[in-house]
Amino acid sequence: MSQAKSCCTPAGDHGLPVGGYPSFARVATGAIDDMALIPGGTFLMGAEDAVGFPDDGEGPVREVRLEPFYMDKYSVTNRQFDTFIRKTRYRTEAENFGWSFVFWLLVPSPLRNTLQKHGETVLGLEWWFRVEGATWKHPRGPGSSIKKRLDHPAVHISYRDAVAYAAWAGKRLPTEAEFERAARGGLVQKRYAWGDELCPDGKHMCNIWQGDFPRSNSADDGYVDTAPVFTFDPNGYGMHHMAGNVWEWCYDWWSPSFHVDGPWDNPIGPPSGERKVMRGGSYLCHDSYCNRYRVAARTSNTPDSSTGNLGFRCARDV
Repeated sequence: MSQAKSCCTPAGDHGLPVGGYPSFARVATGAIDDMALIPGGTFLMGAEDAVGFPDDGEGPVREVRLEPFYMDKYSVTNRQFDTFIRKTRYRTEAENFGWSFVFWLLVPSPLRNTLQKHGETVLGLEWWFRVEGATWKHPRGPGSSIKKRLDHPAVHISYRDAVAYAAWAGKRLPTEAEFERAARGGLVQKRYAWGDELCPDGKHMCNIWQGDFPRSNSADDGYVDTAPVFTFDPNGYGMHHMAGNVWEWCYDWWSPSFHVDGPWDNPIGPPSGERKVMRGGSYLCHDSYCNRYRVAARTSNTPDSSTGNLGFRCARDV
């Protein structure tokens, strides 16, 4: 993947062996409250966009067929994830590791100065700080809380954490093809989930970076950090925040080329890999660095990674 000028989530680099992740399985048991029924059939997946990243493998445009499925209208919220934790006593990987990545502007200034002094940043992505005690419950590190952010997406969520929640809820993670199908909302080959213009008639349609990345965010869309999951208008399928706000895990192992020659019938990606696909972009995406809030854009990360702009939503079969 091309990481040049990227604000994407950094890899956790915990040195854990890759493996032990469940193979794809159909699931049709979870409650369908706040889920949208996404119609089956064929759609045109991918793009050959001049503003895309060639190494990401967004193209070629191909006709993909999917069975109908349900997908959460919203990213999984802190309220929902808190319920899961209380009922299962699950510990996230960030809690087990003792740290996670936080964007530098969101780190309290005294701690920020200390971390900068000790070099707790990511080489080439120095706006990411390794913060001890940053977890889903303390998204900016020690002293921060989700008490006033219960309707915000849960973040600092690894792939394994997302899989554990989905299994508890009687659901699964969406495949990459399902995510794009849902994100398109019935539109054909549009750049964004709502059309071809980023801000039609000057209206902000998603939570992304405005200003000079990574130094200053004017927050013209109303948010410097995550936004509540219902903030912006839904797309044609009733899906919220399929662009911006937080990156979301998909089931598929990452490959920039596996999909080029198919299969295109209910695809689930390559059989193995080292990184998992992420979709949707986040509140840190900006067209000067990482315009991956486009509906066909894609990236990846190691399954144990967790950051302050990485969450998920669930899917299930009909």
